[in-house]
Amino acid sequence: MKFINKYKSKNFNKRKTKQIIFIIIHYTALKRCNDAIEYLCNSKNKVSSHYLISQNGKIFNLVNEKMRAWHAGLSYWNDHIDINSSSIGIELDYSFYETNNKFSIKMINSLLFLLNKLKKKYKIKSHNILGHSDIAPFRKIDPGPKFPWIKLYKSNLVFDPSKKITINNLNLIKNWFKKNKMFSAKKRTLFILAYFGYDTIRAQNNHFFYRKLLFVYQAHYLQKNVSGKLDYKTSNFIFKHFLNYLLTKK
Repeated sequence: MKFINKYKSKNFNKRKTKQIIFIIIHYTALKRCNDAIEYLCNSKNKVSSHYLISQNGKIFNLVNEKMRAWHAGLSYWNDHIDINSSSIGIELDYSFYETNNKFSIKMINSLLFLLNKLKKKYKIKSHNILGHSDIAPFRKIDPGPKFPWIKLYKSNLVFDPSKKITINNLNLIKNWFKKNKMFSAKKRTLFILAYFGYDTIRAQNNHFFYRKLLFVYQAHYLQKNVSGKLDYKTSNFIFKHFLNYLLTKK
């Protein structure tokens, strides 16, 4: 599959690190692909991405991978605050309110191809292929609850937290929290989300931000249960996710 190099954005600078460890997935929220190209290449907007994938699966390379594209903005993941310097940004031609409101088969197939290529090239861990909302949960929602993460799971490209966990193993985690006197469901949840890498500071004492954080988590991992509430299903899933993460993290 060939990349289209016809359009180039001027919105980039030098990376502050040579190591690329993240891939961040976005959507454009614009009416059509041509609008997105124009926006991402306009120097006045001060925003860009390395790649843009159209509804029909065309892959546009807007910024050289060696350079620091401006896609992540104010963001955080696992003590990293300059995500732009250590990531590749991929925009998808999608807008919830317009005619391009589906993640088309051709688009996702091209995304799978690109992710596979970049993951191998930079030896990126499955845990570090993330959505924009994961690294900026209090201001972003893309790629949103309709994004087909399950297809990325099935292609073995991203971390799948839904593997089966025995009750005994799950109880080990719950007992660990009890021994450490962490009885509050909210405190346990924030502890686990922070361990994954999420920015949880503002959610600790602000219910609005707490619900936004839960919404973002559910939109990524529990797409049939997106409410922003810590119900039983979400709480139980987070514990399973945590145990799977501990057992598989390298």
